[in-house]
Amino acid sequence: MLGREHRVVRAAARSGGGSPTIKAKGPSRKTLPVVAGNAHPATESYPLNLPIDTLPAFAYNVDIVAEMLGAFEQAVLLAVWKLADDAYGRGVLRGVQSALDREVAAGAVYATLDRLEQKNLIASRLEEGTPVRGGRVRRYYRVTAAGVKALNESKAALEQMWRGARWPLESNA
Repeated sequence: MLGREHRVVRAAARSGGGSPTIKAKGPSRKTLPVVAGNAHPATESYPLNLPIDTLPAFAYNVDIVAEMLGAFEQAVLLAVWKLADDAYGRGVLRGVQSALDREVAAGAVYATLDRLEQKNLIASRLEEGTPVRGGRVRRYYRVTAAGVKALNESKAALEQMWRGARWPLESNA
């Protein structure tokens, strides 16, 4: 395996500092440091000139795996996008429940909205309350450009993954 090209991308260090690392899967399950001179953008590759016992069986980018949207995050983000200027908490909850065709806990939607806002995939604003709401303010959400990009990338990744598979799937057992 020495000299074989491996597609390797820069992986961010986990919180708490430290150097970037490449997580490896396979028999060795080692964490390899990314040497400053060998750190390349995701579009480049380079040979790993490491002793054979330290070569990973499979290397992947921790950041890309961590940044992929889950199905529930996609449902919430799509509900905000569909509601446009009328995307407030309860409206998003109803939109998610309708899209998934099941009951969803309000807390799950609000926690996901907070998480998406921390990731800068949505933004929120507060508007004055109405007498019907007892003067309580209402938080409205909108999808950011990064959120639209994340949704498009998620859809493209799913389409790529399903390419060539016939639906519905049949058991191979």
